[in-house]
Amino acid sequence: MKLDLTWRLLRGGGRKGMLGTWLTLGAVAVSTALLLFAVAANHAFEARADRSAWRNPVPAQGEAVAVEMTRNDYVRDQVITVVDLAALKTGAPAPPGMPRFPAPGEVWLSPALQELAGRLPADQLANRYPRPKGVLGDDALLYPGELVAVVGHAPDAPEVRIDPDSRLANPVTKVADLKGEPTEDSVAYRVLALIASVLMVVPLLVFGGAAARLTVARRDQRLAALRLVGATPGQVVGMTVAEAVIVAFAGALTGAVVYALAVPLLTRIRIGGGPWYAADLWPNPLVLVAVLVAVPLLVGLSAVIGLRRVVVSPLGVAKRQTPPGLRAVRVVALLVVLAAFPLLTRGTNLGVIVVAIALPFLCVNLVGPWVVALIGRVTAARARRPARLLAGRRLVDDPRSAWRTVSGVAMTGFVAGFLGLLSPAALTSTAVAGQLEISAAQPQGVAQQARTRLKEAGIDATVNPGKKTVTVALGTSVDEATLDKTRTALAELVPGHVPTTGADEERFSTQIISDIGAGTVVVLSVSFLVAIASAGITAASSILDRRQTYGLLRLAGTPLEVLDKARRAETLIPLTVMGGGAILVGVFCAAPFTMGAMNVSGVVTLAVCVALGFAGVIGAGALSRPLLRSVTDDPAPRPD
Repeated sequence: MKLDLTWRLLRGGGRKGMLGTWLTLGAVAVSTALLLFAVAANHAFEARADRSAWRNPVPAQGEAVAVEMTRNDYVRDQVITVVDLAALKTGAPAPPGMPRFPAPGEVWLSPALQELAGRLPADQLANRYPRPKGVLGDDALLYPGELVAVVGHAPDAPEVRIDPDSRLANPVTKVADLKGEPTEDSVAYRVLALIASVLMVVPLLVFGGAAARLTVARRDQRLAALRLVGATPGQVVGMTVAEAVIVAFAGALTGAVVYALAVPLLTRIRIGGGPWYAADLWPNPLVLVAVLVAVPLLVGLSAVIGLRRVVVSPLGVAKRQTPPGLRAVRVVALLVVLAAFPLLTRGTNLGVIVVAIALPFLCVNLVGPWVVALIGRVTAARARRPARLLAGRRLVDDPRSAWRTVSGVAMTGFVAGFLGLLSPAALTSTAVAGQLEISAAQPQGVAQQARTRLKEAGIDATVNPGKKTVTVALGTSVDEATLDKTRTALAELVPGHVPTTGADEERFSTQIISDIGAGTVVVLSVSFLVAIASAGITAASSILDRRQTYGLLRLAGTPLEVLDKARRAETLIPLTVMGGGAILVGVFCAAPFTMGAMNVSGVVTLAVCVALGFAGVIGAGALSRPLLRSVTDDPAPRPD
């Protein structure tokens, strides 16, 4: 009976009533799609970590079955991951992406490396990996297009001989299997992904909860009327939950479909060296089901929380009595969290740090309505024009609704402040252009062999032996082709040691800084999408909630322009105060991680975010102006 009545009320709300339902569905769809993206990002980095673990060997505790070493080679300013393997006994396990363990002298290349070796002249790349035996499968690769070579050796080959003087980051290791463990690089990326997820998920949860409160006044009026004609509190709660869950579940399914359609585009985001496999960006089926269940439950819970006035005082709702004021304890909670934040982030426990970042985020949302109410009182007291007076009175009358309109952009201000301070400055390279170095235990003999090889290859270079290295100077104007030709000519000059430039040695630091920048753009893009969607949807919903009030004001002679100015003022005034405050809170929370050092790019990021935030809210308000004109043109405004 309750479901039947709920469905009838949902369908019978009229054209504008159904518009409110569609707004809620759209808000839930956006929240679900972006929530799936935030969850899938962690799954994607975890999948990469699992696939790369075999390249980071764990020393055998018992009997070893193979010898393994991972090193980096370079071509055309790209990294080639080379895995050297030698079996110590028969029956050694097959590496990922290969049908069997490589025999001595065999070379297996990834598809992208095989294609590149065929495209470039042999003396620039292919001669380093002659006569490839096979092609590696996706299980051996971090991302599509990765350059990987697996080289088989005899157990006594110099390439896999344990060298205590080796300068390689990954020395030769005797292993009992080829499972390995996640590399330090992959762990760093997973930590960054988790922090980014917190910065994305918290606004999404706030937005999802706010979705349940869209068109809240219309629903409260309707349920209060039912309560007054005899509906029990249980019936009111049941109908509210049913209505919210039905709409939210439809929105969650829509969001899942939207995310599935967006996956091919998301795979093109280059982080960690390359793009993504589509399977990495699709969460586990159990996680997907959990999201599709959790989102409607969250919306239903938020709707029930807002029913206290309807159940306890339906007459007050029907008479539009102003709800009790908000308490300053909200501000105290934020101040306590900010005071404790430096202590919470002082340790190394990742879980504590993530919670510490989320708490001020949530407290900004908690304190927002209280600050909006305070802003309303100040605005109304100092108003000199009708529009400003109407805006101030509206902020005082319903600060929660006003906060819902600007909360998305304000929360994005926190993200921008946090990431703006954390954005690292670009590295200043100290590498000498056109110079290669080779680690060598006997520099004089290696230098002589290098001169011979370079002369045979027709390469003009100066070779100088050092204490533990050999330096090959090609000149500062050397091109990529000559550099790769030199690398190929010197390949395996010192078994297991690759000629590298200073830029090669700085490559990981440069890449992770670039990836942090790309991640910052992704997180801010998601945050702004939430903010703009939130501003647009809640602005339209607010007009629908107050259409009777707007209609009566228009009938009383209030010009439409005054109503529109009042609506803009009640958005931009709290946005200016709360947006600026949220940015400062974000900067404060980022300071313990950076010792307060902000670079120019961080300042630019903040400035762009502020400009985009204001432009987005103004644009969202402009899009809802035709709806304001439509509801005020009704000569006989009435509730549903």
